[in-house]
Amino acid sequence: MKLIQLTVNGRRYDVPVDDDELLLDVLRDKIGAYSVREGCGVGACGACTVLVGGTSVSSCLARAVRYDGAELTTADGLPEDDAVVTAFVESRAMQCGYCIPGFVLMAHELLAENPQPDREQIVAHLEGNICRCGTYQEICRAVEVAAERRARA
Repeated sequence: MKLIQLTVNGRRYDVPVDDDELLLDVLRDKIGAYSVREGCGVGACGACTVLVGGTSVSSCLARAVRYDGAELTTADGLPEDDAVVTAFVESRAMQCGYCIPGFVLMAHELLAENPQPDREQIVAHLEGNICRCGTYQEICRAVEVAAERRARA
């Protein structure tokens, strides 16, 4: 066991981890960040996405020890009035909701890099996320709405 330090959603945690323990499991089981979900276990679906310093990481592939000292954001840490979350709700960009935290974080990453993406850029950035309910059109629209609102703010 090794003691690592993670800052998750602005709160610092000292967490004992094994060398092979996944960041996904640490976030869910030791910190209680339940918006981080395992979908495929091989980094192909996006359900486990977290932001590390603003960059997306598939936490189901990441060894927790590698993130000692890192600042992470999960969907649990977004404010209630978050523009992206609000746009997702208003655009009805979810059915079961399992994949949505990963999509929301990927949208945050995209909008930080490109505040005014077109539809093609949105689709390309989100291509690593899978929605089994098939709400892709609504998800893309939600990102467009969030971008429009941010531009007006």
